[in-house]
Amino acid sequence: MACEICHDSFWVTDLVDGVERVRRCGCWRDSIIERQLAAARVPRRYQHCEFANFEQNYDSLREAHRRARAFVEAFPVGQKSLLLRGRHGVGKTHLAVAILKHAIRDKGARGYFYETRELLKLVRESFAAGDTSEMDVLRPVLDADLLVLDDLGAEKTSEWVQETLGLVVNTRYSEQRATIFTTNLGNGAGLDDLNSMRVQLGERTRSRLLEMCHDVEMDGPDVREYGLHPSAADTARYEREREQLERQRRGGTFPDKAKGMARASLRRPAGPADVAWSGGKGGSA
Repeated sequence: MACEICHDSFWVTDLVDGVERVRRCGCWRDSIIERQLAAARVPRRYQHCEFANFEQNYDSLREAHRRARAFVEAFPVGQKSLLLRGRHGVGKTHLAVAILKHAIRDKGARGYFYETRELLKLVRESFAAGDTSEMDVLRPVLDADLLVLDDLGAEKTSEWVQETLGLVVNTRYSEQRATIFTTNLGNGAGLDDLNSMRVQLGERTRSRLLEMCHDVEMDGPDVREYGLHPSAADTARYEREREQLERQRRGGTFPDKAKGMARASLRRPAGPADVAWSGGKGGSA
């Protein structure tokens, strides 16, 4: 529908003391925001995500919601990024998208959403594309005012994966650019936990993340399994499953071969640079 004031010209003429003056119509800013939102790459499944419809059934979710709102209110003043950690289905991506959308609408941020596996796939595909380089793919990721990097650690780790993600993390760390990371990885430092940031991302990247981010742990039932409003019986079942998983994690119930592979990866000699990213080689998925 055309603007009733400027008829989509984006300009309005006012008569001031008998002199016509031209100014921008208010719909001009709205049109810019709509374009920025459309360019932010938010998947259709998450386009409904807002702070207002984020379910806060657990204390940790209420705290995560509070931190997310505080982040947007302070943006873009220098502050720490956010690392949203938790099990599947607790609302990490929902909250990250809500932050991104509010930063674009309220602060005029230039922001993007990237799912980690998709980003790595785009970088690999650039190796076969004669008119596109890996830096063409990574440039908006490195330079964005606000970046959401979703599902960090979901991809199969490899030296190339760790180096590529390390480049992204280290660049945004060095340039102090705000980033929202979501991950299912734990923060444990033990070598036996294959689902830890240290094993999956590498020691340097883990260290950068812990320094540049507020570590926000989100706990609660999987909404895909239990629904938005779990019953008391569902909540009790979830608590039992969580305790069982925690016992398995503490017990280090991983094959000895897997533990050895993790230790070997962490013992790999470090190069002289913080990020030994060579580019040009896709590695394995």
